[in-house]
Amino acid sequence: MIRFAALRLVEIAAMLVLMSFAIYGLIGLMPGDPIDLMMGADPHLSAADLARLKSLYGVDKPLIGRYGAWAQAALSGDLGYSRLFSAPVVGTLLPRLENSLILLGSSFAIAFAAALGLGIAAARRPGSRFDAAVNFVCFAGVSVPTFWLALILILVFAQSLGWLPAGGTGKAADAVDRVRHLVLPVATLAFASLGGYTRYVRAAMRDALAEDHIRTARAKGASEARVVWRHALRGALVPITTVLALSFGTLVSGALVTETMFAYPGMGKLIFDAVMGNDYNLALAALLLATAVTMLANLAADLAYAWLDPRVSYR
Repeated sequence: MIRFAALRLVEIAAMLVLMSFAIYGLIGLMPGDPIDLMMGADPHLSAADLARLKSLYGVDKPLIGRYGAWAQAALSGDLGYSRLFSAPVVGTLLPRLENSLILLGSSFAIAFAAALGLGIAAARRPGSRFDAAVNFVCFAGVSVPTFWLALILILVFAQSLGWLPAGGTGKAADAVDRVRHLVLPVATLAFASLGGYTRYVRAAMRDALAEDHIRTARAKGASEARVVWRHALRGALVPITTVLALSFGTLVSGALVTETMFAYPGMGKLIFDAVMGNDYNLALAALLLATAVTMLANLAADLAYAWLDPRVSYR
């Protein structure tokens, strides 16, 4: 397993290099460069100022040369300076990353906990009214547009009832105020994710409960709780683990629509602004972070398979 993990880490490093080049190239091929945007915002800049700024930022060099300079600086720990926010990339990235982890981590935990309970209960009673009700909730969850749900929650709980704030993050030093500002965006994301997670859990549990060793356990007199939670769930977690691993990338890449609707300063809005504003350094760092987390989560899922299913071997 150690050799397998080491080889995967090498593959991840190689993929990050390729991704960094691809992202840098795609952003660089967008029309206009940061200095052109700066000149458009300030018509008083002269041609000499434009040439000096292009030389200072290195955009007068070929694209491959600019990427090489960025990669060399990044390997030494310098991710550069954000032009849009006039601050170092790390200082700009970390607060937004913290906000996204709080928002998406909370919604992920709530959605998966609810999906686990609903999916297991529905799988134990296939074809029942409860199963039909769970399927209806899942259908609604995957069909309702996120922006529409956010608007409804804002209109009802913020505009009409006035119970909760409509956007923002609240005061950093006031935990209660932060929680009040998180309720609506967390509820939006949790409901949007609930349908998909529940369907995965339900399908995996139905397959697991139909296995021969489950019938054997029941024939030996094992209690229903032991059959479900000890025997069936462990087997069902193998395909579910893959889904969870793929979800970890969203924890750091943010949820653009939800963050925009609730004016929440997270990674989704940050990445969008960085790409649209040709902020090479910030866009690269944010997108590579999301890519790295997704691939590391998949590696963790691959390693977890051997623990969940003893038949899996990496020799």
